[in-house]
Amino acid sequence: MQVTVTGKQMDVGESLRSHAEAATAAIADKYFGKAIEAHVVFCRERHLFLSDILVHAGRGLSVQCHGEAADAYAAFDDAAERLEKQLRRYKRRLRNHHKHVKAGVEPEAATDYVLAAEAAAAPTEEEGCEPLVIAEMRTSIPLLTVREAVMRLDLADLPALLFRNSARGTLNLVYRRRDGNVGWVDPDLSAKARRADKGKAS
Repeated sequence: MQVTVTGKQMDVGESLRSHAEAATAAIADKYFGKAIEAHVVFCRERHLFLSDILVHAGRGLSVQCHGEAADAYAAFDDAAERLEKQLRRYKRRLRNHHKHVKAGVEPEAATDYVLAAEAAAAPTEEEGCEPLVIAEMRTSIPLLTVREAVMRLDLADLPALLFRNSARGTLNLVYRRRDGNVGWVDPDLSAKARRADKGKAS
């Protein structure tokens, strides 16, 4: 696996580069075996060093973690620890998912996949600031179960993920709620609820 280590407005020494490359490769190989590539980025913000690790493990599957500390090595180790924790959780969920599939067990309701919130302050917008619209690159919409979509949302640390529900083929959305839990939007279920309400009214 190729590991790229870069610094934003700071020089990454050979010792730190080697440490980051070896540790990232070891973690990715332990959980994926054949991960495609990884990027480790260091930067300095006031008195803290920040470290971001992005592992591209396969088609449509990326894992991203962030760490910060007063020392660059400690910042990387913080991010690496989070990376290993996320991958361990991903592997456990994947094993459980395969057990259900083999046993022919129906997937549970979406409420069973609510993730616990991590201790982090919710971002706030300054008054009078209009958000920018950033053009994203074209991407394919993956065919996933709700369980798989939540795993990808969690692993890639995304605010939202649009996917095609493999059970019905409809477009669904999972997203990170303000309370830290995960919400699931299923337009098909909403349409059924509206039809049921109309039936009751008539």
